Amino acid sequence: MKKILLICIFTFLAFQLKAEERYITTSDGVQLYVKIEGTGEPCLYLHGGPGSGSYWVEKFYGKQLESEFTMIYLDQRGVGRSSSPGNKDFSPERMALDFEEVRQALGYDSWITLGHSFGGILQMQYVENYPNSTKGLIMVNCTLDINESFCESWSPKAAEFLEINNLPGCANDTLPLMNRMQSHIYELKQKDIFWKMGFATKEAEALLDATYSEIPDWNFDFGNAAFSYDGYWKDFKPATANVTIPVLFYYGTKDWMVGPNHYKGMKFPNMLLWKNDGGHIPFMENQEDLQSAITAYKAEYNF
Repeated sequence: MKKILLICIFTFLAFQLKAEERYITTSDGVQLYVKIEGTGEPCLYLHGGPGSGSYWVEKFYGKQLESEFTMIYLDQRGVGRSSSPGNKDFSPERMALDFEEVRQALGYDSWITLGHSFGGILQMQYVENYPNSTKGLIMVNCTLDINESFCESWSPKAAEFLEINNLPGCANDTLPLMNRMQSHIYELKQKDIFWKMGFATKEAEALLDATYSEIPDWNFDFGNAAFSYDGYWKDFKPATANVTIPVLFYYGTKDWMVGPNHYKGMKFPNMLLWKNDGGHIPFMENQEDLQSAITAYKAEYNF
């Protein structure tokens, strides 16, 4: 009888912990894909890209995250499995409202947000607009100022890999920043060395890229529109001084996408700063170190 009772309990718990996939309709009619899995404090994953989606992080690092948090994987509007707005509103303010509407729909009083790369900008916009909804920030290789990341790290490193001498730098460049970025991307891909910007190996880049073919009809609309909005080019670093909730800021000494010195502009009053001797994709390439950082953050701030 005792054995049967234990089997029933474990079966019930397994059912309770089963992942939930659903679509949440925003106030302007967008269908947002959401997946919930794990136990512990609720944690909203805000992907980078812009437009990289939540699937690859769930696939490569989901089990570790789900052992620490109740993870909410969200494909942002115009990304992956989510739909696009009829009015083509991809503004930072509308994105922040999406996150708030998801929180309300799921019934959480507040949550932690975990951002990667461009996701840091979304985290800052959200915490500025809805300061009472977020109890902590985990920032993994995040930029809070795209101009700085591009001009001080992305562009110089790309030029080094491409063996371009005497690049004028952003201040004296005759090309607009976006044109220069597109030029670098094209040349890096032509030489099949784009992987050097964000990965330790070419094989890791291929592994991540392959995940996009696993989702049919992937939506790229936000990725194509994001940089046309001035709000995404804002320098959020000064605003960090006013964010008093606990922050884990995790950065890589070989992260050329964001910049190995970008962390120096962070002024969060309650911050655990964590240095990793890796690149931009610790969810794949530096998993043990990232897990140590998250565990230390939770212990430091009693999450």
